[in-house]
Amino acid sequence: MLKQFVPSEVCLKCQGCCRFKEADSVWSPCLLDEEALDLIDKEGIPAVALSINRRLQLVPNPKGEGFLCPFLKIENTKCQIYTRRPFECQLYPFLLNLRNKKVLLTVDLNCPYVKDKLNTPEFKEYTDYLAAYLNSPAQLTILKDNPQILQAYEGALDVIELEWENGTK
Repeated sequence: MLKQFVPSEVCLKCQGCCRFKEADSVWSPCLLDEEALDLIDKEGIPAVALSINRRLQLVPNPKGEGFLCPFLKIENTKCQIYTRRPFECQLYPFLLNLRNKKVLLTVDLNCPYVKDKLNTPEFKEYTDYLAAYLNSPAQLTILKDNPQILQAYEGALDVIELEWENGTK
């Protein structure tokens, strides 16, 4: 499990994550192959709850507009599978962005905590930690084997380029 950048008490108050404008949002969590199998086997979710590209199928927000992650408990804004949440959820507000055949670690500036910490030593220390983790041979293999988690997120700030060369280190 990844060390988290945003403290959980901040996340629980924000109410920005896990909520989406469109049912087929690019921001919807995309799962690694093994995560998809685990959710089907261990959580008992039906395979139809995942799209063909292993995205969670979002559900309509019962309290208003938009859509929600199916694992978000709207009453307390907590994730039902937090201790087993997908890699992409652990990584957020950082994202793996595919642009011009390069894999970039980017950050979502819609996260208020990130906006406050962007130019701090804490932010630099965490991005260095993520770079080392994501550039490890084991993680690069996982990314290569799961290209579906590399997306083209608009409006995310580039942080670093990963050591990625056409799918190999």
